[in-house]
Amino acid sequence: MVRGLLSDYDFSELMIFHIRDIIELLIQKGAFFSILTNIEDITFDPALPQEISDNFKPITLFVIAEYTFESCSFDDENLYFEAGFGQQNVGSYVSVPLNSIVQIIIEDTPIFINLSLKQETKVKDDNIKASTNIFQSNPKNKDFFK
Repeated sequence: MVRGLLSDYDFSELMIFHIRDIIELLIQKGAFFSILTNIEDITFDPALPQEISDNFKPITLFVIAEYTFESCSFDDENLYFEAGFGQQNVGSYVSVPLNSIVQIIIEDTPIFINLSLKQETKVKDDNIKASTNIFQSNPKNKDFFK
């Protein structure tokens, strides 16, 4: 029962609705915050150098403060901000799907936990694996995987 509810589309939409409301309030109040996110869903523009992106954990913390906070915006589906990464402070514009936000944190206190489960990720992963297997089964494509 619980797993069914947590993976329910309506429940997921409710979580996203709350994430939007909380982020909007924090921005209005000028309150710096952090987010824990599923890194696989995040996009960086421009892409980060491999030596930086390889150091990200599957669940990654982003601190939304100072310039990053000033650059922060959001829409119905994504949170956007600019941030610097690594010792060289490599700048990138970050797009975070709201449904990839696992927690919203102020100082050291989680103020929101997203309990929804994303079923589409499993379906997407299964489709990618199936497509990759088909591609790899062609002997002419083997050189791409060396």
